[in-house]
Amino acid sequence: MSSKLKKMQEQVKEELEHIPDWPEPQNELREIYWTRRMRSLGKKAVSKQTPREVLEKCISDLKKDYPNFQFKYDEDFFNKCG
Repeated sequence: MSSKLKKMQEQVKEELEHIPDWPEPQNELREIYWTRRMRSLGKKAVSKQTPREVLEKCISDLKKDYPNFQFKYDEDFFNKCG
């Protein structure tokens, strides 16, 4: 495994610590966030995205399936990330 990939994984793991995994569908949010955030950091990323932008897109997409659910995350952390 390349050191760049390992750094990306560590970064996203740290970010995930600010998104609770319970109650459902929080874990679904975490899974989608992991995938999209890794892509946003990768070599083939189309544009630079902040953790907050990735999170907002994930929540927006999940709201189609869970319109009344209030997704939980550390707002202060994601606001600081941009």
